[in-house]
Amino acid sequence: MITAKVNDNQQFEIDTKSNQITLNGEAVTPDWTLIGEHKYHAIINNQSLTVELVHVDETGKQMSIVVNGVKYQVALQNQFDALLKQLGMDTLAAGKVNNIKAPMPGLVLRINVAVGDIIKKGDALLVLEAMKMENVIKAAGDGVVKKINAVEKTAVEKGSILIEFE
Repeated sequence: MITAKVNDNQQFEIDTKSNQITLNGEAVTPDWTLIGEHKYHAIINNQSLTVELVHVDETGKQMSIVVNGVKYQVALQNQFDALLKQLGMDTLAAGKVNNIKAPMPGLVLRINVAVGDIIKKGDALLVLEAMKMENVIKAAGDGVVKKINAVEKTAVEKGSILIEFE
């Protein structure tokens, strides 16, 4: 399943399982023809479209397209992107951290940072004990510690925001 967000205000669910394409749960049968470099003619549900791929970022997840003369910004997200976002790890690629969430339920053993600390990617932030194992939670990017929500020797639930960054 892929989620396509168009111009930050429309969202489409695209699924290509079992050789059938569905768009928001409805089956579609597109007919594509390459008509130029990065330019296609498509017929989707009896509608004729001219689609040009103008720009794709290095990750392949952000793109600009022109459909019948109208430009759109498209952001793609697959199930793994959604999981990383749910775990609070979606800012990894950006190099800047907004917050750190508990990847699993556990007990906060140690907090290695204080409010105002400047942290770099890979710095050990805290130790979380889960299933009798100590897990060192490291910074996914650079930032400044804004607020510490975690308290040593207390339990946290999966997804709880442990540390917030500026």
